[in-house]
Amino acid sequence: MGSSYRTFGFKFPPALAFCRMTHMDSKPRSLNNPFSRSPPREAPLSEAGEEGSIITLREWQGWGTTSPVPTIVTRIAEDLKGLEKDMDAQMSFGGNGGKLQGDFKIQEDKKHRATFQALGDSEQKLQFFSARQIACRLLGSRGYLCQKCWLPYEDCMCSRIAPCKLWHGIRFWLYMHPKDFLRQNNTGKLLWQLFGVEAASLCLFGISEHEEIMWNAFKLAGKDKVWCLYPNKNAVVESVQEAFDQGSSADLESTEAMKNGDETLNFVLIDGTWSNSAAMFRRLKDQAKLVWGDEDICCISLATGASAMHKLRPQPSWDRTCTAAAAIGLLYELQLLPKFSSFGLDKQAEAIEDALVVLLDALTTRRLRMGRSITRKVRHTSDIC
Repeated sequence: MGSSYRTFGFKFPPALAFCRMTHMDSKPRSLNNPFSRSPPREAPLSEAGEEGSIITLREWQGWGTTSPVPTIVTRIAEDLKGLEKDMDAQMSFGGNGGKLQGDFKIQEDKKHRATFQALGDSEQKLQFFSARQIACRLLGSRGYLCQKCWLPYEDCMCSRIAPCKLWHGIRFWLYMHPKDFLRQNNTGKLLWQLFGVEAASLCLFGISEHEEIMWNAFKLAGKDKVWCLYPNKNAVVESVQEAFDQGSSADLESTEAMKNGDETLNFVLIDGTWSNSAAMFRRLKDQAKLVWGDEDICCISLATGASAMHKLRPQPSWDRTCTAAAAIGLLYELQLLPKFSSFGLDKQAEAIEDALVVLLDALTTRRLRMGRSITRKVRHTSDIC
């Protein structure tokens, strides 16, 4: 499945010029930057809001979503706070990964493992796993991470990000694994920072409220308007040119409809480690079969290469890239097609590039300040282009 498109050079400083790659990957992630060791921090006391909720709607949506607070996330957060009272000890987070620490961690681990084992089926276990990951990150990040950029307040980069408008004919769906939620070097967050939460929507894997919102949108759009960026060797994929440069009369009618805002192309960006993304893609296929009777969700691959973030991520292969770089590659490749050439997609791609450089600079500055290395450990070299 080849493409005649040229590879685009992202606007990174010369020292960050790398070869290009595809897909989104990194080591399993947690609340804190895995490359820094922050001192332990205590979770702020309960911030009861509407109807006494530990996690308020305002707080929840401040992290980049438009959904209601997931019921199971609220319940787990309440359980964590209840355990605090029972133990008369406050939660603390820190160390490599920003995880729960101390005696509280030991007791909470026993409790959540018992709960997990008692659940009846795999779906319940997935929902519990996802909600627990998210609840811990929410409580541990209060007063520590900026809600917009997911960086510690001392490293906040929001003032350097210039929001812009994404062409109305495209909507991104960031299908994010819970271990990537609030991760500092996550790049998917840049899309809604730039384009807004309606143009780039967060959907957390295993959170039923999020997945329902996404699939309701897909049902309305129709299967032919939903695409997944998942260049897996075991999946049936098309290049952007093969998928969108048909040149038929029906295609011309579709172009006019998109210009008038009557149709929107939905692009799913799987935001998780390479190993986690396989399970996420299977879940998409299973749901597609329930909705459309066919599990072969439409997939496209890109002629992209390495992103700047590869320098800071111990990724297992150079042929995989960050979420933002995948969005950049998609917009650039669509821009080359006549039917999309008048929508300024190249300018929107450049805006993501600029934001990615800002994020890389913020993370690099933080690591240098904390005495951490800024050189990634190369694990594989055979795929370097």
